[in-house]
Amino acid sequence: MPNWKSNLIDGYRLATWPLRKLRLRQMQRAGQVPIAILFYHRVDDEYPNGWTITEAGFETQIEWFEKNFDLVDLEECQRRISSGFNDRPTLSITFDDGYADNCAFALPMLLQRKIPVTYFVTTYHTTRGEPFPHDVEKGAPLAPNSIESLAALSRAGVEIGAHTRTHADLGAMPNSPQLIDEVLGATRDLESLIDQKIRYFAFPFGLHANLNPAVFRLLKDFGFKGVCSAYGGLNYIGDDAFHLHRLHGDPCFSRMKNWLTFDPRLQSTKRFDYETQPEVSAADTGKPSGRVNQPSEPVAH
Repeated sequence: MPNWKSNLIDGYRLATWPLRKLRLRQMQRAGQVPIAILFYHRVDDEYPNGWTITEAGFETQIEWFEKNFDLVDLEECQRRISSGFNDRPTLSITFDDGYADNCAFALPMLLQRKIPVTYFVTTYHTTRGEPFPHDVEKGAPLAPNSIESLAALSRAGVEIGAHTRTHADLGAMPNSPQLIDEVLGATRDLESLIDQKIRYFAFPFGLHANLNPAVFRLLKDFGFKGVCSAYGGLNYIGDDAFHLHRLHGDPCFSRMKNWLTFDPRLQSTKRFDYETQPEVSAADTGKPSGRVNQPSEPVAH
């Protein structure tokens, strides 16, 4: 991001700082401090792109988080949301997709500092070692994590989560054998491969259009602990703790600090209400509902 844009964001944050501090004190007294969950993809200094943050940038953000937040896992986030009371700024860190580069710096640093992290991966890419199509298109076929590395991370205390079999867009997928395989089949395979129970699921892409109410219901019926979206917003105390909202772990530190100091604009983020949304049918998509064995190609990251 150009320096002038970062300076504008910093100026906006500082100009609204007195109101933010007042609002935070009010929320603390009422026990209604919302909870932030971040999602990153890749931490590395090579092949920069829109879903990569540098090692120095990531470390700077983590050090700031340690000074300003309770850093907790997703289960503790859910406990605080459901309890009806939270008087501490609270943050949880997650990663999506499963890039091998994260094992060189980011994950060891988090483990060393005893910072909880949830790591969502796709089974097709981890089992076959194939890069994501969107990386191949950019001329940088980045390696995914191997099953061996995921099993080692799990033993070290990293919570491994499911992220479909092929990074499929589930938003327009009807409740079908294909959807069940992408969600449940892939999860069960991952559990068997790393010998660990999978408790959380994250939608690929994670915007409103990529979410599917059938998946929420399916995962709740099968005993999953929570589901993550990625369209922004905070998690407010007393809300549904099964659906966890996440903010992008933005490489721009100015934008990150602005969001996490309770930018009032985040309050307008519209929640996806899976309990009232109708399920997608094959007729809605114009596609057959049979199982597809080839991986879906992402339309966006």
